[in-house]
Amino acid sequence: MKQHIQLKLRSVLEAEGERSETELLTDGTMEQVDGKFIVSYEDSDATGFEGATTTITAEGSSIVSIVRTGTANSNLVIETGKKHYCLYGTPYGDITVGIFTHKIENSLSENGGSLYLKYTIDVNSAYMSDNEIYLDITADE
Repeated sequence: MKQHIQLKLRSVLEAEGERSETELLTDGTMEQVDGKFIVSYEDSDATGFEGATTTITAEGSSIVSIVRTGTANSNLVIETGKKHYCLYGTPYGDITVGIFTHKIENSLSENGGSLYLKYTIDVNSAYMSDNEIYLDITADE
């Protein structure tokens, strides 16, 4: 059953010696299907993808997918110790990126919890950035 949640998403990006952080507080939904947690929220101007919906599916601490649909489309697969080539939509067009995952920590439950992702992105095998996502979820009562 889908439940309403409060979502805090903090994204950290390091590239060329520079570090940037963004934080998003929003409402969304979460449901558990076949042992997977599915979190969904509407993107806004704050994320740069207004009019898109982001869905994060976490399967334990080994694999997470992040799918964005709507005005921007992307499909990232994040799997510990593996590299995946993924489509990433930008306002300027789609690109294919390599995602190598260093770490996934998943403590999601029906009451909320957290999800941590650490991965490296490359484009055409050229290093782009190190990334971390901290996702904290509180289920509405």
